[in-house]
Amino acid sequence: MDRRLEGIRVLVTRPRERAEELCFLLEDEGAEVFSLPLLELRPPEDPRPLASAAEHVQRYHWVVFASPSAVEAFLEALRLAGTLDRLSRVKLAAVGPRTARTVEAFGLTVAAEPAEGTGAALFTALRDLLGPDDDVLLPSAEEGRRELEDGLRDLGVRVTRVTAYRSTPAPLPPEALAHLSEAPPQVVLFASPRTAEAFLEGAGREPLASAKVVAIGPTTATALAQLGLDVAAIAERPTPEALVDATVRAVRG
Repeated sequence: MDRRLEGIRVLVTRPRERAEELCFLLEDEGAEVFSLPLLELRPPEDPRPLASAAEHVQRYHWVVFASPSAVEAFLEALRLAGTLDRLSRVKLAAVGPRTARTVEAFGLTVAAEPAEGTGAALFTALRDLLGPDDDVLLPSAEEGRRELEDGLRDLGVRVTRVTAYRSTPAPLPPEALAHLSEAPPQVVLFASPRTAEAFLEGAGREPLASAKVVAIGPTTATALAQLGLDVAAIAERPTPEALVDATVRAVRG
């Protein structure tokens, strides 16, 4: 069997438990995977808007999720409000297959999931499904992008955006910094602009000096370029399989 990443040191910039499938697939290809959590997920500083949205979720025609973390945070808010059963009356949309799978893991049905896992693609999919009198709830990261929200508003849709969670840089332990120095990664995978910012803040640019940088999608790739990072490959879809293929392209050229 041709192991396409035999002996290649790959840095995955998120906790292993949140990227388990990706890590396994990389290791199956022979990669030496180092998983480094760069962000900590925290509840919103003001939990009241999220709690209110969860309590009155039946008011909305659609709930749109942009990440698995948004799904988990909102479902927990529904559980605390005692309104989980009301979500079955609402249509659900998801950006990307991982987000859709997270929704489905709760026994729920995704009514809109574009083939391309981007906010722009979801907007295109929703454009023909939404009416001007529809109410859309968008539970999101505090620092989440607003293109989807702005596009929906331009259609005349009533959008309620609530902070479901926020991400803050996680302090890098000395042993992690030592590992990066002793065995610099040959490939670094970034799944969001925030992870890249946190990496540069915590570890600097030196560990990336000879590394190939792989981005999960075009939005992240653009942000990485703005941070002065050269992107060697972009995943065609935001899935573990596509990230592995992009890693192979980055290594083999």
